[in-house]
Amino acid sequence: MEHTPDGTPVGVDDPYGVAGICDHLTDDGRCRFALTRSGDDPDFAADRRADGYACHVGADERWRACPHYRSTTDGRECVRCGLGEVRIAHDGSRPLVEEHHLSYGTPNREKGPENGLAVDSDDSDSGDGDGPHEITVALCRWCHSKVHNSFARIDDDASPDPAAIAERESRRSTEQTESAFKTASERYADER
Repeated sequence: MEHTPDGTPVGVDDPYGVAGICDHLTDDGRCRFALTRSGDDPDFAADRRADGYACHVGADERWRACPHYRSTTDGRECVRCGLGEVRIAHDGSRPLVEEHHLSYGTPNREKGPENGLAVDSDDSDSGDGDGPHEITVALCRWCHSKVHNSFARIDDDASPDPAAIAERESRRSTEQTESAFKTASERYADER
């Protein structure tokens, strides 16, 4: 199983086996990285421009071959147990669903060890690309700790933890309470 730089397991043997479509791929099959960030890698951008900015990986989805491949999560639902995120506006509470790294990207201007993103050097020679790629999935806090603290895998057939369900229902209750209409005088009557 792959491990983080700190030595904890990430829950998969091959991050590319569960990786999604590249974040830089547009709906029409072009490479957004080459279109918008050509100065970051001029040679790569020139090659893509010569090919009409088409993604050189294409339908093969051999993501390891692309030096700029990145697949990050939208963080709406845990991929292990299916627990959905419930966020309350203007509430600073910890999210139910968190981003979990299966592989770590190489440092660049936006992210690097100084900003909390580590580099997994074990993945640097595992493919055709120039090094590791950032690959993330969404895990609830409870599954996240199980994956890092044991031999749990992200593809286990798991049900949401009872504490996770209780927290989600508590947030839903708060959400429903907040959506009920009350006039300002009713809401703040106790504060006067």
